[in-house]
Amino acid sequence: MVCMWACAGAIPSGMVKYVKDVEDLSQTFPDLEQRLQPVPPCVSLRESVQVYKEHCRMAREFHQVKNEIAVLEDRKRKLLAEMVEDEKVAMEIAHLEEEFRRLTEENRTLVTVHKERAKQLERLCVNNRTRQDSS
Repeated sequence: MVCMWACAGAIPSGMVKYVKDVEDLSQTFPDLEQRLQPVPPCVSLRESVQVYKEHCRMAREFHQVKNEIAVLEDRKRKLLAEMVEDEKVAMEIAHLEEEFRRLTEENRTLVTVHKERAKQLERLCVNNRTRQDSS
């Protein structure tokens, strides 16, 4: 790794571990704008390496949160679509219930009229038989 600051000189032997850690973390983060990408640390400065590691950790966390947001937004979109469909179904059910009530009332009326007409027909038949019998 190349130090972005004026950190000339060889890497002290005690810093070799930090250099390896930094190399392990060396990566790009496509979700981040270029200006927000972690800047390679000055490996001879422990604090610089720590800042770099923290920046990389935050970039990974940002990526994870961004993915979770995308998943949740997709779920929200699906739930909204389901809700719209449920509302359509509810309106259709309400329409069918109203039609059922109307048809049930119409059926009651027709049954009542049918019974009345059947009684009327029976009376007419009885009256007709009575006339025929008296003639």
